[in-house]
Amino acid sequence: MIQRAEAGVGEGVEALLARVRMARVDLSAARVADDAYAIAVAGHALDDAVRLARRNGVDVKVSEASGEE
Repeated sequence: MIQRAEAGVGEGVEALLARVRMARVDLSAARVADDAYAIAVAGHALDDAVRLARRNGVDVKVSEASGEE
């Protein structure tokens, strides 16, 4: 039973990291398109993803060079 719980935790961590990765991709695409609205939406999505990951104990590195917090 403990192994299943650990597997669930690992899957949760992977889901959080995938959400952060996708938000970064979306933000990058919005910047390439020079779409101010899409940049704002993607930036907020990234902030939310990072906040949620950190709240759940997942260490997420955020790069200043890419304009992220």
